[in-house]
Amino acid sequence: MTAWSSFSGDEVAALAQGESFFLSPGERECPACGEQRLRAYFTAPENARRPTLVSYVWCGACEKFVGTRAKHPEGLIFSDPLAALPAAERRELERSLTGFLAHLDSLWERGALPQTFTA
Repeated sequence: MTAWSSFSGDEVAALAQGESFFLSPGERECPACGEQRLRAYFTAPENARRPTLVSYVWCGACEKFVGTRAKHPEGLIFSDPLAALPAAERRELERSLTGFLAHLDSLWERGALPQTFTA
């Protein structure tokens, strides 16, 4: 099993400088290792009290990641390859961050990610 670690504060700040993943959802250069393996996944939890957008940004090369929660931008609609999973299966997948990121990475490799966005 891989040992994922968090991006540093400076690396997270660098992530925020680039073009929005909503406008350009492909892979980009990782601020930590320089590889073109930086990937993102977004989800909107149905059980949230307010419209919430959860994002996971990770590098498949150096295995650094960051996860954030923010207000769901009004009108933002996006594809979600995990939406069809039964709730129990999805909960099980999300129980292990390492396993979840590995699963997301495999979705990229198979072409199910990146997501598509419309506003």
